[in-house]
Amino acid sequence: MTAPRSVLVPSAVHLGAGTVALGCLAGVLWTGLAERPVALAFGALIALGELTRRPGAEVREAAPLGTAAALSYALLGENAGRPAGHGVAQTVAVVLAASLLGSVPHIARGRGSSLDHLARRVLTVAFAAVCFRPLCQAGAFTGLDGPAYALLLLVLLTLTALCDAVLAAAPQHARTGWPFGPLLREELRSMGGITSAVCATGAVMALAVAVVGLWALPVFSVPLILTQLSYRRYAAVRATYRQTIASLARATEIAGYTPTGHARRVAELSAAVGRDLGLSGPELTVLEYAALMHDIGQLSLVDPVPAGATAALPAAEQRRIALLGGAVVRQTGVDPAVAVVVERQADPYPEQPVAARIVRAVNAYEEKARDAGPGGALAVLEELRLGTAGDYAPDVVESLARVLSRGCLTSRATG
Repeated sequence: MTAPRSVLVPSAVHLGAGTVALGCLAGVLWTGLAERPVALAFGALIALGELTRRPGAEVREAAPLGTAAALSYALLGENAGRPAGHGVAQTVAVVLAASLLGSVPHIARGRGSSLDHLARRVLTVAFAAVCFRPLCQAGAFTGLDGPAYALLLLVLLTLTALCDAVLAAAPQHARTGWPFGPLLREELRSMGGITSAVCATGAVMALAVAVVGLWALPVFSVPLILTQLSYRRYAAVRATYRQTIASLARATEIAGYTPTGHARRVAELSAAVGRDLGLSGPELTVLEYAALMHDIGQLSLVDPVPAGATAALPAAEQRRIALLGGAVVRQTGVDPAVAVVVERQADPYPEQPVAARIVRAVNAYEEKARDAGPGGALAVLEELRLGTAGDYAPDVVESLARVLSRGCLTSRATG
């Protein structure tokens, strides 16, 4: 029996990173550590970056200082005018050891670095070092000065960021079955934010150390430390914002208008369908919030809908409830795009935005499937397919079928 692809690809990435790490550690043990003060300085900075990172942060780069220092060490050509003597093996070994050392307190609290994070760190640093260090030590960059050398470092860092994006998207694609293209595009979009700042800081660190020596490291670490603190606040605010929306969404459950967990199940399944259809990160956020609040219009009803099943109501009544829900969402101060999705979820699908099409189809599926019994999910999907003439978008229904066929959310969608 062959192993499923969802196991093979992440394991291949981890195996590759482990092989590279062991090979580099063995090489350093055999040859010894070159330029120990430089290795210790960069190792301490990487460890500090890992130590101060936010485990579980929703931002893509949770340890910008550690990443920038690791890339800078890989692309370090000189130290105060003297050629840097460390090779590829030492670069990877120092980065790995420092990353593990900085993760010890997090591991002790049960929030250590994931294998994906460490594997990506090892492989991306190895990629940058292989591209730069042999050529640098061979004198290939001797004639490059000023802007040309800085441009070379930025090009190498851009290629390294592309490598990291592929390494981030591939395991997600293997585990979830979501299309690789949209996952990769989402990773590439994030390069315009914190990733580009980290790469630029790594290049500046390498250039500064080449001129003034290791004293440049603490100076150029300050901006990234401040950035890291800002992202901690951002993540905390975003988490609080989502908790507020989830609490608002539960109002219909507390009031007895909808079954317990209905909004959460619709939100989870809608997000999975949105990823399958290739929605971007901001679009997925709007979709999730709208799915959580899609039934909030029922609070305006005098007589509750039996079991909160709006999909069985006449079209005019569905639109009235949707418009009431949109009005409530607008009064909460939530992103207006969320209100648009909520109030248009009952429109004919050709007139709906994609997020509204997804919420409509997923909500109908969840309402019908929760009482369908064993094997009823297939019958419900077939019913939705037959209703695509004006009720449900065919591409959304087929995406829903693909998501359910993977089995990752079926129990939550129907339980």
